[in-house]
Amino acid sequence: MCGRYASFTESQDLADELAVAEIADDARLLGPRWNVAPTDDVRIVVEKPRREKLPDGTTTAGEITRSIQAARWGLVPSWAKDPSVGARMINARRETLLDKSAFAKPLGARRCLVPADGYWEWRRLAAPEGTRKVPKQAYWIHPSRGGVAAFAGLYEFWRDRSRADDDPARWLVSTTIITRDAAPGLDRIHDRMPVHLPAERWDDWLDPAVGAQDAYDLLDDAEVALSTRPVRAAVGNVRHDDPSLLEPDPDPIDPDVVEL
Repeated sequence: MCGRYASFTESQDLADELAVAEIADDARLLGPRWNVAPTDDVRIVVEKPRREKLPDGTTTAGEITRSIQAARWGLVPSWAKDPSVGARMINARRETLLDKSAFAKPLGARRCLVPADGYWEWRRLAAPEGTRKVPKQAYWIHPSRGGVAAFAGLYEFWRDRSRADDDPARWLVSTTIITRDAAPGLDRIHDRMPVHLPAERWDDWLDPAVGAQDAYDLLDDAEVALSTRPVRAAVGNVRHDDPSLLEPDPDPIDPDVVEL
């Protein structure tokens, strides 16, 4: 998967489709995006105990609640010296989740859904004779039947120890999208793709009582019907972020347009 996706469905509509009980204020403030890029703040869906304040001022864990939260795209492990490492961890390969320390722990305790309307990918074409520049055709890849695409994701907390204990910015929440080998047909565009979890697996994936191995098994044969559309090159520039990016390329440079 390349490093771009779109998430423009309104938060309340996402909440309705994903059976979300609460929307965090910072997540609600995130506007629609047609060109989400690494290190951007994004929306994630999580299940965790609600924090409840007791009469003596302390807090305790309450009932498990599904909510939409905000997180930075690019996972920062809790042991990282600084958050810059997150730019290299926007994706987590499904094949190595149980082996890599940055992903194995959150796989067992901090899984999320990353809601999207679709994602962008670029197909590398043959370079014209006499030139080294490799042309690329951009594609919009999205659920065939509409509705939200729920990417399997992980999230993590990182503590900025240079900030005071009472500084609300001392904690950074970050996320990564799990990828897999591309499905037949899509592999003509790129060899990797995000794991789309079908609706019947959302509950188990988010359930904090499900262990790492069982969660890993939920990624097997995770299939959602997808459609492709060649689009114009404007999506390659993060400064372009509007609905026009979804419009078909009237004159694609791909001589063999990929259609699913």
